[in-house]
Amino acid sequence: MRCFIAFSALSGALCLAGNVYAQTPAPAPPANADKPAMTAAQTPIAPGSMWRGSKMIGVDVYDTAGEKVGDISEVLLDTSGKVAGYVIGVGGFLGMGTRDIMVTPEKLKFSTEPMRTTTTSNATDRTPTGSTSTTGTARPARAADEKWYPDHAVMATTKDELKAMPEFKYASN
Repeated sequence: MRCFIAFSALSGALCLAGNVYAQTPAPAPPANADKPAMTAAQTPIAPGSMWRGSKMIGVDVYDTAGEKVGDISEVLLDTSGKVAGYVIGVGGFLGMGTRDIMVTPEKLKFSTEPMRTTTTSNATDRTPTGSTSTTGTARPARAADEKWYPDHAVMATTKDELKAMPEFKYASN
C-alpha cells in the first residue's frame, strides 16, 4: 500500500512539473528576425564543390611514381576550423607495422579521377629492363554520390623520405 501511495505522489508531481514546463513563455525572436533563416533546401550544394571531412578518412595516398604509400587516417583542424594537416598511416603490411605521419595540406594534391595503374612486364617483351604501360584505371568511374570526397591524393615523396619523417603521436592529455 505504501508503494502505491508513493508512486501516486511521484506521478502527480511529475504531471504537475510537466504542466508548469509546458506553460513557459516562448523565447524572444532573434534580432535579425526580418531575414528568414536559410535552410538546406534553399542553399543546395553541388557534389564536388565541397568535400565531406568524414569521407576523407581512408582516401589512398600515392607517391609520384603511382605506388600507394598509405591512406589518410585523420584530418586535423586548427581552432578556426581550417585544415591544419592530414595524418597518414604509412608503411606496414595489411595494417601491421603501420606508423602515422602528419603532412600539411599543401603537401597533398587531391584528384577526383581514378588512379591510373601501370604494369611492368619482362615476360612479354623479353627485354632485360621491362616496359611500363598504362593499362587503365584502378577502378571504374565514380558514381554521383561519390563526388563528396576525392578519389586519391598524390604526395611528392619517396619511401626513404617517408621513413625519415617523424612519427605523429597524439598528446595524452
